[in-house]
Amino acid sequence: MGYTVLHGSFVIRYPDLPRQGPQPDGDTVKFQPDSPALVNTLPRPSGRPADINSRGISVRLEAVDALETHFGNDHQELAGANEARDRLLADLGFTGVTFFPDAPNNVQTADQDSVRGHVLSNGIDANGRMIGFIYPGEPVEPDGAQVFLEPPRVDASINATLLVTGLAYPTFYNTLPADLRAHLALQSRAARAAGIGLWPRSTADPDGAATIPNLDALEELVIWPKLFRRIVPYFAAGFTDFDGFDAWLRADPVNRDDALLLLQDPTRPGNLHDIVTAAGSTIALTVWPEDFVISPDPAPPGGGTGPRPHAAGDIVILAALPDPAWTDAGHETVTLLNTTGSGIDLTEWHLVDAAGGRHALTGALAGGAVTQVLLGSGLALGNNGDTVILVDGKNITIDTVTYTANQVRPGRTVCFGRTPA
Repeated sequence: MGYTVLHGSFVIRYPDLPRQGPQPDGDTVKFQPDSPALVNTLPRPSGRPADINSRGISVRLEAVDALETHFGNDHQELAGANEARDRLLADLGFTGVTFFPDAPNNVQTADQDSVRGHVLSNGIDANGRMIGFIYPGEPVEPDGAQVFLEPPRVDASINATLLVTGLAYPTFYNTLPADLRAHLALQSRAARAAGIGLWPRSTADPDGAATIPNLDALEELVIWPKLFRRIVPYFAAGFTDFDGFDAWLRADPVNRDDALLLLQDPTRPGNLHDIVTAAGSTIALTVWPEDFVISPDPAPPGGGTGPRPHAAGDIVILAALPDPAWTDAGHETVTLLNTTGSGIDLTEWHLVDAAGGRHALTGALAGGAVTQVLLGSGLALGNNGDTVILVDGKNITIDTVTYTANQVRPGRTVCFGRTPA
């Protein structure tokens, strides 16, 4: 399976908003891609678009699940959770990292707020995060290159380091190629056999059930994080023992009872309830996490799972004429540039203003070409400033520009100085 190479920077602190910045943990970190538009070319198995903005996108590390430093207001054993997080940050090249005492998931100080690195990704998860293998430094391939990922390169990833050192559990989805899954399973088994990392403290697994009378006890334990993320809302729903856990899982086959494939019997489809035994105050997995494969959340009916046909920045708004030298109505214009190398059909696309006015577009715009759109009565550009938004046929924003009153002069075009995303 091909992976896309994305150049960029890993970010752990916003200097302008440190208390509202990223909250890195042992398997998730913020990434600012050099070419944000590439993110929207990734497959979306669950139909969820990428949750990306001007500050970047969260990367969820492929194949690993570290103990939760924070899950809502709860957490797992903090010693193990913090050890995985600290190893991830150190391997990326961050030094001198401290966290706010009263907000322990936010970075207070660091020698570097961001460091250069790259991601090899093959998709977006059900939470809009980019799934990938992460690496410090620059790759040999250009940004956006497609690569066939093999075990030696996986071994150089921070994902693999976390498994080899026993600092994270394996968690394999069916989007991970089978050869890489088998390779990483061997590494995780070796770490468990060596008794390193979290494995000596692991519980609620085939080696023995965990006794969990309440949430406070749960937060002190080392258990497979996905099972932890099921138990927390179960307790929150008011249950005081695990006698109803099986039925509670089965009641929601998408958000609770994950579909999975048991590798010991690949002909029989299964669900999470098939690998969990729970009664009274005890609970355990009946198979090790590397011995089953999880299916991503399904896309909603009619939802697309492929990459978006058009990404933000494919077409940009170069200029606008809000105050023509003659009558505004029927003479205002907006100038568009196709930044891609291929033609784009603008049928069903619209220009929209801040007041909700809409102007329908038609026809195709050739790759690299510019067109001047003459606006009709449905959209009037304000002479006191306005925002112009370009949306595609699914009403997804492709580009946005804003101008102010002091930029508007009779007969003069407002130029936005755009460059391709």
